[in-house]
Amino acid sequence: MNERTRRMTTLAVMSVIAYLLMLLTHEISFMPTARFLSLDMKDIVIVIGGFLYGPVAVALMSLVVSVIEMLTVSTTGPVGLLMNVLATCAFACPAAFAYKRMRTISGAVIGLAAGCVLATGTMLLWNYIITPMYMNVPRAVIVEMLIPVFLPFNLIKTGVNAAATLLIYKPLVTALRNAHLLPTPAEQAAGGKVNLGVMLAAALLLLTLALIILAYRGVI
Repeated sequence: MNERTRRMTTLAVMSVIAYLLMLLTHEISFMPTARFLSLDMKDIVIVIGGFLYGPVAVALMSLVVSVIEMLTVSTTGPVGLLMNVLATCAFACPAAFAYKRMRTISGAVIGLAAGCVLATGTMLLWNYIITPMYMNVPRAVIVEMLIPVFLPFNLIKTGVNAAATLLIYKPLVTALRNAHLLPTPAEQAAGGKVNLGVMLAAALLLLTLALIILAYRGVI
């Protein structure tokens, strides 16, 4: 297997895993006053993809998985798509960037901590801007929810995802290595360039999976 094919296959497989993890967790909500806020743990796999291939991989994986999520199980439409991509990139891109510069456990922890802070702040801003239109309520209502609802939600969500990333990273990397899908250390240090074919392959796999799930549920 050449390096380009291996890279495409690895990111496609990780995108499928991220989608499956989203399916398992997207209905988990711990905010009774905002049930549309879900735990959605796909960011764990996406940030690991960023550790392997850099921030560009994060952005592309996030977009592909979020689009398929919108087309299959999401009820929030393009607004949910936008918020998903923003939240994932704000969390995972800083972590991937920091780990690319310092490939140690300390680098991972620093990057994940930065991602938690940045994602929390970013989503406070975007909830202030977009959520009033989505919920069809005055902006003053959302302002009152920022600190008691959106702030703790995003801190808890990113904290859980960061902790889970540290726990899952080694087993997932080991599995990829055993499957001969993991890039060499030199490729990981370089961050790797993501070919468009990676995302097309991931999109095809995810779309096929989504159609199977919808058919099983009797939706199509």
